[in-house]
Amino acid sequence: MHQAAIELAGVHKEYRSHGETVQAVRPTDLTVAAGEFFSLLGPSGCGKTTTMRMIAGFEDPTGGTVFLDGRDVTGVAPHKRDVNMVFQSYALFPHLTAYQNVAFGLERKKVARPEIRRRVGEMLEIVSLGGLERRTPRQLSGGQQQRVALARALVNGPRALLLDEPLGALDLKLRQQMQLELKRIQREVGITFVYVTHDQGEALTMSDRIAVMQAGRIEQLGSPRAIYERPATRFVAGFIGTSNLLDGTVERVDDGIARLASGTGERVLVPVPATVTAGTALEISVRPEKIDLTLEPPPADGASMLSAVVIDVVYHGTSTNYTVRTSTGAALVVFDQNAASAEDLARPGDRVHLTWQPQHSYPIGVSS
Repeated sequence: MHQAAIELAGVHKEYRSHGETVQAVRPTDLTVAAGEFFSLLGPSGCGKTTTMRMIAGFEDPTGGTVFLDGRDVTGVAPHKRDVNMVFQSYALFPHLTAYQNVAFGLERKKVARPEIRRRVGEMLEIVSLGGLERRTPRQLSGGQQQRVALARALVNGPRALLLDEPLGALDLKLRQQMQLELKRIQREVGITFVYVTHDQGEALTMSDRIAVMQAGRIEQLGSPRAIYERPATRFVAGFIGTSNLLDGTVERVDDGIARLASGTGERVLVPVPATVTAGTALEISVRPEKIDLTLEPPPADGASMLSAVVIDVVYHGTSTNYTVRTSTGAALVVFDQNAASAEDLARPGDRVHLTWQPQHSYPIGVSS
C-alpha cells in the first residue's frame, strides 16, 4: 500500500426519519492509497454515495474522522478540500464550449491565460477531445459530454477525484467503452479515483480494489479477483456476478479437502482451513463458468461431481446458460462457452452430470 490519499476512521452517518434513527453508514475504517482506482460497490441505499459525500464534504459525518493526505478535514468546507467530484448529470454550462467548460475553474482562480491554454489543451488531449474544443455540449455525444466533465474536474489537479455513477446515463456499449477509457485516463494522470457504482461489471473492470457495501457497512474489501473468486459472505457471493450456493455437512477432511455428505456416487469437495472438521455445516460458492456439464458420466478423477436434470436453456451469444436441479433439489446455473460447438449440450429434461475442480469451491464465512 502506497501513501494514503484518503482515510476514514470510525466514520458513520445517522439520520432521523419519522422519529427513528436510520444508520446510513455504520462506523467505517477505510484507507485509499494515493494513485489507486478504488470503487464503492453496492445496491441502492447501501451507503456508498453517502460515504463519498462525506469524503467530499457535502455531508458531515455523525462521528469519526475524515483524512485527506493525512490532514483532518472533518468539518472543512467542500471547496477547501483538494478533491473534485463528477456526477451522473454532467452539469456542463450549455452556453459554453468544451474548452470554456474545462477552463472555467482555472479562470475563477485567476490562472494566467497561457497556463490555462496549456493545461486545458493537455487535458482535452488526455480525454480524447482534441479538435472538439469549440463545440458546445449540445453538439457533443453523451460520451463526449462525460469526457468534458471529467476534464473539467481533472484540470485543477485535485489530489483525488470522486465519481458518483458517472456512466449511468450512457448506453451499454458506450458505457463499456468508457470504463476502459476511465481506467486509461486514471493511469495517465496518476490521480486517486474513488468510484461509486451499483454495476458489478464496472467495478470489476476498472478497480484496483473494491469495497462491497450492504446496509451501511463494508461486507468485503479486496481486489476484484479476490472478491469474485473468494466471496466472504453470502451477500457478496450473490451480488458479484452469478454464484451457485450449496449447503452441506462435512463428512470427512483429507489433506485440507473437505467432502460434503451427498448421494451415492456423488461428491462435493472444497478446500478448507484446519478449523473445519467432520460434522461442520458449510455453505460453499461455485461460479457457473467453473462447472463442466456433460451427458455422459465423467471419470472418477478427484473432482466434485453431481447429477442433475436440465430445467432451462438460454442462449447468450458467447455462452449458453443452463439451469439445472441436482438430486438434492438445489438449483444451479452453468455457463458453457459457445466455442466448440454451435449446438446446445443438453435440452430441458435431459439428465446431465456436473463436475468441477475442488479449488473452484469456496467456503463462505469460514475463518482460517
